Amino acid sequence: MGYKALKCQMPRLEEHCWRRSCTSRVESKNYYRENWVASKAEEMMSIITSVLSNVYGSLHSVQTANLIRRGLVLFTVGVFLALVLNLLQVQRNVTLFPEEVMATLFSSAWWIPPCCGTAAAVVGLLYPCIDSHLGEPHKFKREWASVMRCIAVFVGINHASAKLDFANNVQLSLTLAALSLGLWWTFDRSRSGFGLGIGTAFLATVITQLLVYNGVYQYTYPDFLYVRSWLPCIFFSGGVTAGNIGRQLAMVSPHMSECSDWMF
Repeated sequence: MGYKALKCQMPRLEEHCWRRSCTSRVESKNYYRENWVASKAEEMMSIITSVLSNVYGSLHSVQTANLIRRGLVLFTVGVFLALVLNLLQVQRNVTLFPEEVMATLFSSAWWIPPCCGTAAAVVGLLYPCIDSHLGEPHKFKREWASVMRCIAVFVGINHASAKLDFANNVQLSLTLAALSLGLWWTFDRSRSGFGLGIGTAFLATVITQLLVYNGVYQYTYPDFLYVRSWLPCIFFSGGVTAGNIGRQLAMVSPHMSECSDWMF
C-alpha cells in the first residue's frame, strides 16, 4: 500500500515541479521584459528632455538677440534726438555749457547723447514688459505712422519750450504740460504709459537737478530749484515717445513673450 501511495504521489510531485519551473520562467521573462520597457522609457525620456532643452536654449538665444536689437534701435533713436534737441536748447540759450564744451562739433557735452540713448532703451524696453505684466496688451494706434507722428509731436513740444515766449515760465510750463498730456492721450491712453511717463519725468528731473547743482551745466532763468519748471513735461513726453517706439518694436518682434521672462 505504501508503494502504491508513493507511486501515485510521484506524478503529482513531478507536475508540481514542472508547474513551478514554468512559473519561474514566465516570471523571469516578465521581469526582463519589464526591465527592458523601463530602460526604453527612460531612454525616451532622456531624448525628449535633451530635445526640449535644446529647443529652449535656441529660443532663449533668439529672444536675447531680439532684445539686444530692440535696445540698439532705441539707443540710436535716443542719441539722435538728444543731439538735435539739445542743440536747439543751446542755440536758444536755454542751457549753458562750459566754453570748452561749446567749441565741440555739436555744442554739447559728450555724455549727453549716450545717457539719453540709454534712457530711451531702458524706457522703451520697459513699456511692453509692464504691459505684459499687467495683462493689458497695448493695441491703441499700433502702427508706425502713429509712432512717427508721436515723435514729431515730441520734437514740436521741445521746440516750443525753446521758441515760445510767454510773460513768465509758469504759463509756458502749463502750456507744455497740456501738450504733453495731449500727446499721451492721443498716442497712448494706457495706465502703464502714464505711470512710466510720470516716473521717467520724476527721476530724470532729480538727476538733472543734481547735475546742475554740481556745476556740470546750468539753465538760464531757473524757476524750479536749479532748472526750468517745464523740464518735467519734456521728460514725460519723451518717456511716452520712447515707450511707443518700444511697443511698436515689440509688436514687430516674432517673440512677444520674452519681456515677461526677462523682467519677471
